[in-house]
Amino acid sequence: MAIIDGKALAEIIKLEIREEVLRLKEAKQNIPHLAAVLIGNNPASESYVKSKVRSCEHVGYESTLIRKDDSITEEELLDIVKDLNEEEDIDGFIVQLPLPDHIDDSKITLAIDPKKDVDGFHPVNFGRMAQGLPCYLPATPFGIMTMLERHKIETEGKHCLVLGRSNIVGSPMSILLSRKAYPGNCTVTLAHSRTKDLTAETLRADIIIAAIGIPNFVSGDMVKEGVVVIDVGINRVEDSSKRRGYRLVGDVDYDSVMPKASFITPVPGGVGPMTVTSLLLNTLRASKKEIYT
Repeated sequence: MAIIDGKALAEIIKLEIREEVLRLKEAKQNIPHLAAVLIGNNPASESYVKSKVRSCEHVGYESTLIRKDDSITEEELLDIVKDLNEEEDIDGFIVQLPLPDHIDDSKITLAIDPKKDVDGFHPVNFGRMAQGLPCYLPATPFGIMTMLERHKIETEGKHCLVLGRSNIVGSPMSILLSRKAYPGNCTVTLAHSRTKDLTAETLRADIIIAAIGIPNFVSGDMVKEGVVVIDVGINRVEDSSKRRGYRLVGDVDYDSVMPKASFITPVPGGVGPMTVTSLLLNTLRASKKEIYT
């Protein structure tokens, strides 16, 4: 059994990015510039955006944080998006989700220029991904694919089960792992809350991508020996022994699944750090105009 240490891998990749940025500076070329728009005071969003800003500083990127109160109107937010689309100095930007209820997430996503959509959520990038064309991959799936590749995990001909069908993780993962490439060439099953006899599906899976949003959902009796487990879940469960009153767990019951797994990601410290790193990689590609000219 091998633990896939996402935190350690993220640091290796950030070092690689930092070295690339130093080369760009020496050549007096464009330094990547990432902007983030944060609406309201959602604690999880605050933490995630702060991590992105720190990561930008760490690798030598320029970064801009735009904070607005959650009373902002949809029209005002669309104006901010328009300005960022037109700002030549900014290579890519994200609008941190979730947004307040009175703002239509999809309308904001559609307003982002696909050339600056380093989150990889715009339908243009999603469609290019589905067709195997150059694009910005959604950050979490991009991070997972990088983990599989860097750890040389065999995927061809394997049966992969993706738990969860969100547009951010589940659906893109099912597309990426079925593509004719490495990592890929899997036979993919996309399961969800309406799937019947889910345990039968998990037991025959060689690779499980768990992104179902239920704490400790996948248990040891639901997986076979040698399974590769990528746990995307980040769930808070009450724990009076912790100073904060809670602890973070994934969608996989780590203690019972770990003895059977050939590879497994922990929570925290698994997929999460790779998500931010993938955003940095997308921004570097945007800066170098590798996807769009």
